[in-house]
Amino acid sequence: MAQLRPAFSHARAFMWFAVTVAGLTIRPEMLGVSSIVRALKLRPCFYNALLRNFHSNAVHIDELSALWAHAVLRLFPTPLHVNGRRVIVGDGIKIAKRGKKMPGVKLLHQQSENKAEFVMGHSLQAVSLLVHAAQSVVAVPLAVRIHEGIVFSNRHKKTLLDKMLGLLEIVAAGETFYFVGDAYYAARTIARGLLEVGSHLVTRVKSNAVAYTTYFPRGPKKRGRPRLYGEKIVLASLFKNYADMRQVASPVYGEQNIVLRYLVSDLLWKPIGRVVRFVAVVHPTRGSCLLMSTDTTLDAVDIIRVYGLRFKIEFSFKQAVHRIGSFAYHFWMRNMTPQQHGGGNQYLHRKTLDYRQAVKRKLHAYHAFIQAGVIAQGLAQYLAVVFPKLIWCSFGSWLRTIRPGIPPSEFVVAEALRQSLPHFLMSSFEHHAFAKFITQRQDLENLEMFRLAA
Repeated sequence: MAQLRPAFSHARAFMWFAVTVAGLTIRPEMLGVSSIVRALKLRPCFYNALLRNFHSNAVHIDELSALWAHAVLRLFPTPLHVNGRRVIVGDGIKIAKRGKKMPGVKLLHQQSENKAEFVMGHSLQAVSLLVHAAQSVVAVPLAVRIHEGIVFSNRHKKTLLDKMLGLLEIVAAGETFYFVGDAYYAARTIARGLLEVGSHLVTRVKSNAVAYTTYFPRGPKKRGRPRLYGEKIVLASLFKNYADMRQVASPVYGEQNIVLRYLVSDLLWKPIGRVVRFVAVVHPTRGSCLLMSTDTTLDAVDIIRVYGLRFKIEFSFKQAVHRIGSFAYHFWMRNMTPQQHGGGNQYLHRKTLDYRQAVKRKLHAYHAFIQAGVIAQGLAQYLAVVFPKLIWCSFGSWLRTIRPGIPPSEFVVAEALRQSLPHFLMSSFEHHAFAKFITQRQDLENLEMFRLAA
């Protein structure tokens, strides 16, 4: 945590943020900020201090995300590298919020069959870094932002794709990488933005996508602009060349004894006006899909393998929602115009400057809470990957599904930290700044857990 100190204007803001991360990691239930107070046995008066810290300008969110990305690269010993580049995965997530006085809440459409088709809530985009973890691969969250619901100016032109590029720029740490996303990110904005900084896109394209062969002129040169595009190719037609497809043992994570068929074709993709690599893949049970990479030197098998790891960010979302509670914030804006159920974006270009500043302050609080959850989840993953034996020794409970060689889950890490915290505070409060900060603010009449640990 000390590596993140430069993102805070003063030490007190940093210490309260560290308290938040600790509370999110060990709390047994996810009931907002009050659960942090209960988990750390703080005196009730410090509930307001936590709330003020989320809203404080002393917390610089973008700088905090950048420092956390640097810390992740130092903490995790083996980030996943493909063709000499790190792999960053990105996706969107929709979180249900019913508060009528919560900025950014809007009517959202969900495509999942297991969820309601429409929901009022926040629409967020997230990026994670893939790292090796023993015999597995995990997606370590780097940053999450609310990218829909608020329009501050009627001259606002940035799309969700532009905002994703901005998020990638914050966490990229000045190095090139492969960005893996679903078909939504197979767009000109993302591809060009990545190519401009030397990075590349690996994604799936829709079944109705088209590309072009390279045009080779014949005969004498004619007047006018030279022709660039040759024959139009409907990419779905690549599946008709089934006999020409190569066979390979499935490189998809977790699959064994499965043989895939694939066909590679380097074609001109009109959105960026350059040759990209398309891979038509036929899976014996999951059907067929079209993958694309803007890096034509990337092997087709690596493209399949990297895209197959995209689901790791979905698993990371599951842990963030159900274990860490990264999105369990409840910060209302008292003087906000109530948002009607079924409403869309909130346009603020006709609101007063004070009103717009109040909305920005509330969004800042949401992002500070979310980033604390991101860091708590990342630190839990770090402890699970680097110190699995220590975690199991400190677990102090029983679990049926303990598997040798597989890092413990965030649940196990949280339980181990919950068991270890009293011993740490009682033995270190005299010489450790963080332990001293917490113990000076604890409710001495409500320390059953600490008495039992003693």
